[in-house]
Amino acid sequence: MKLTKTFKAFFESEKAGGLLLLFVTILSLLLANSSIQTEYIAFWETNIGSHSITHWINDGLMTIFFLLIGLELEREIYQGELSSIKNAALPIFGAFGGMVVPAGIFLLLNFGTITQNGAGIPMATDIAFAIGILSLLGNRVPTSLKVFLTALAVIDDLGAIMVIAIFYTDTIAYVNLFIAFAIMGGLFILNRRKVHSLIPYLIGGAAMWYFMLNSGVHATITGVLLAFVIPFGNGGKKTSSYRLQHFLHNPVAFFILPLFAVANTCIAINTDWHEGLNHPNTIGIMLGLVVGKPLGIWLFSFLAVSLGICTLPRDLKWSSILGAGMLGGIGFTMSIFITLLAFKNDGEEVITYSKIAILVASFIAGTIGFLWLKFNLKPTKKFAVKNVKNH
Repeated sequence: MKLTKTFKAFFESEKAGGLLLLFVTILSLLLANSSIQTEYIAFWETNIGSHSITHWINDGLMTIFFLLIGLELEREIYQGELSSIKNAALPIFGAFGGMVVPAGIFLLLNFGTITQNGAGIPMATDIAFAIGILSLLGNRVPTSLKVFLTALAVIDDLGAIMVIAIFYTDTIAYVNLFIAFAIMGGLFILNRRKVHSLIPYLIGGAAMWYFMLNSGVHATITGVLLAFVIPFGNGGKKTSSYRLQHFLHNPVAFFILPLFAVANTCIAINTDWHEGLNHPNTIGIMLGLVVGKPLGIWLFSFLAVSLGICTLPRDLKWSSILGAGMLGGIGFTMSIFITLLAFKNDGEEVITYSKIAILVASFIAGTIGFLWLKFNLKPTKKFAVKNVKNH
């Protein structure tokens, strides 16, 4: 299987971005538990206008991240792995299983309690972290596995966005929502009239974001909606979609996601932090990510192949799908994002312990996934021959 240049660029940016995320997360945790703890945490809570710095990052900058996800999803649908129903079925079924099973495990432990809103937390996969860990395996990784994990994570994030839109919206201001969709409709008309300049789409997107922010629906949804009204054309380098996607790769991977990670992992960890991991909420998060993710992804993928809905690529084994499922348990960015929405009315303690559970589970999932794939994937023949010559 040959990787498209756009996919390769996306994979490479996410790979380096994942390693950067790991570094800034560790740094943020160290600063939040150092002698400057009070000042460091207070900085992120500083208000600019009517919102804190963290709020602007979560509701503003993360919209750009979702715009990139939307553009990548659109490209996959038109030209990539998702352009063929037969090819798309495997990651779609895998992603569906990777959302349903973890949510089910969480609800088994939390249904009927004040924390049942957290069912969306273990449903998500952090693309940057998952691909970053996968990249550490180098030439052992088959192309099909890279594509499967990336498509799976993108679909997962789309699922998370739908969960945010449907379940984490308290009250809706219908006038503002109508205006946001009216603007989207106007941009769609520009698309159909073959207006290729990005300027009207970006200005319209900013207006959409403002009205969506004030509608009660989470503003980051705007990013995905905007992606699908930007002209795709033939997908070539001169198209609006390609130019914007190419431009956003580095800012998202090396600025927006690291900034989100830093702002949302400034957690003051007390000596009794582990006691919070005994709660059904935190147990549900950890079991959902570490057990539910690989189980759901592998089981639903296996069922799809067994029923003849799709086929397993020749260079993949079921052990590789299981390994990808383990890496899918790295929830991190998206899981923290959903935590903030799910428990915004339940107090800082619930959010803090949930974040700690996500960090612990993501670390376990990433470590197990890496080791599993390391022992189950063999280096390519080309690499093996090279090694023989060197010896």
